[in-house]
Amino acid sequence: MTPALTFQRLNADEARARRDTVRDVHADAYADTLTDPFRAGDAFMRRFDAYTQRPDFDLVFALHGTEVVGQTWGWPLPPNTAWWDGLVTEPEPGFTTETGTRTFALSELMVRRAWTGQGIAHALHNELLHPRPEQRATLLARPTNPAYATYLRWGWHPVAHLKPDLPHAPTFTVLVLPLPHPASSAPDSPAASE
Repeated sequence: MTPALTFQRLNADEARARRDTVRDVHADAYADTLTDPFRAGDAFMRRFDAYTQRPDFDLVFALHGTEVVGQTWGWPLPPNTAWWDGLVTEPEPGFTTETGTRTFALSELMVRRAWTGQGIAHALHNELLHPRPEQRATLLARPTNPAYATYLRWGWHPVAHLKPDLPHAPTFTVLVLPLPHPASSAPDSPAASE
């Protein structure tokens, strides 16, 4: 059962002002895997700093009382996006054509370890995506990530593979979800996404 939560939506400036909270939630959610160079705190926070330079960056915190128990974020892909760089095979002609309003990139979704398994990740996912005006959402996940099967249950579909041009980045499966996304109360919940 999902605990009583409130949500706080932050733009890029507001997210930068809460950088310490973002770092703390990440460190807790990924405590068992921070030796992975791609997930390590400094590398992760450098990516966060770059992401928050995007004007349409959108972050949602899940709060239980005043405690931030999870977070998720993303942004709409602009026409000149590098998001698709490293795509192994384009699934269909025009798949990577972006207009700034076509695709929302869900970049991160994570829940503090003590709060996993309670539907918080799904609630965050829905809170972030429900109001999005784009045609589709995309995310990158490793098939070995426990969250991968959960994303499939939530309606995401694998369409391709992509290896980002980032230090220590693995090869990911590209998942796509049609938007608008109806809010749902299903309790499935990955501990964190990649």
